[in-house]
Amino acid sequence: MRAQLARVDAVLIQAVIAAALSFAHLHDIALAAGQDGWKAWAYPVSVDLLLVAAWRRLRSGEAKAAGWCWFVIALAASLGANVATAGLLDLGDVPAWLRILVAGWPAVAFLGGTLLAHSTPTTAHNAAERGEDIEDQEDEPEPSPPEESPTRPAALEPPPEPPAMPVPAALVEHARKVAAEHHTRTGTPIDTPTLRARLGVPAPMAEAIAAHLTPTGS
Repeated sequence: MRAQLARVDAVLIQAVIAAALSFAHLHDIALAAGQDGWKAWAYPVSVDLLLVAAWRRLRSGEAKAAGWCWFVIALAASLGANVATAGLLDLGDVPAWLRILVAGWPAVAFLGGTLLAHSTPTTAHNAAERGEDIEDQEDEPEPSPPEESPTRPAALEPPPEPPAMPVPAALVEHARKVAAEHHTRTGTPIDTPTLRARLGVPAPMAEAIAAHLTPTGS
């Protein structure tokens, strides 16, 4: 436990020292570029806050391209200030391009901070909620189709009888004579096929004629 606390204390001390040095270098560059008073102290705060916001975006796992972009910009501003104070620049006579960069930094930092803070990355919680909504929708049973009442079969009705075929009276009389002659010769009533053959009429006509015959000829 003590060893772990010692490691944590060492890391915190190292981080505080590094942050203080970087903060001081940024303050010195801003002061040399003509930003005096509270403005010189505000520059290192804006750089460090942009660096932290970009790092949090990278840790969230969403929109990593934007996170890396602003992380590199903030790191370049911090690292550039540290290198510039190493004697490479004459802080008493700062070049014009450095003054332009320092003067334009607030707009860049504001843009980066706004984009990182107000974008809406998809968090795991939101994804889980959408997953639960989808599962709830999938679990809902589909409405069953309305049951159709069984249709009762229509009662079987006998087919309608065909209308009686009209038969001329003369043909009926002739058929009676043929039937009587057949009965006298054979001793049996004439049947419909024989009657049809003797008269030479179609089967329906022969049946209609047979229906008109007297019992003697049927």
